Amino acid sequence: MNLIATLLFCGWAEAATLAGVTLPDQATVGGQSLVLNGIGLREKYFFDIYVGGLYLKTKTTNANDAIQQEAPKRIVMHFVRSLDKATLSATLADSINNSPQSSALQSELVTFKGWIEDVSSGDEITLDYVPGTGTTVTIKGNQKGVIQGSTFMTAIWSIFIGPSPASTDLKNGMLGL
Repeated sequence: MNLIATLLFCGWAEAATLAGVTLPDQATVGGQSLVLNGIGLREKYFFDIYVGGLYLKTKTTNANDAIQQEAPKRIVMHFVRSLDKATLSATLADSINNSPQSSALQSELVTFKGWIEDVSSGDEITLDYVPGTGTTVTIKGNQKGVIQGSTFMTAIWSIFIGPSPASTDLKNGMLGL
């Protein structure tokens, strides 16, 4: 009977679990409630690196819609493997440099790379976008800063779910495909 009361009191959670990582079914960004659109696993050379989660106002399987939405949204990278700052920042920089917006983002990229730090299993990097504000970067629970405008967000979101993502499996998972 206590289990039933607990479920009724707390509500039924639809959190998703992948590779031993559970992400909550909702998040709040810019004062708005978002839903977990999907989660995927980033692997490299047969090693699990992180579980990525995409949060949007409403679920979609359309990558372009998710990227272009001028609404609060979030990407979470929950690491299942340790990575040093140099490897992580080089990987993210290479991915951004492959985006069509890369020439317009050089100063933002320098700022972003300066915020990156070593991560261990269990650490998270959260990227929150709020229209009119920009992308807030939080690493291991510490807000590093905000990169203004939507151009940086478009480049970052494209790394995960764009036409040439870092990982097709990760993209498909985040889009709930």
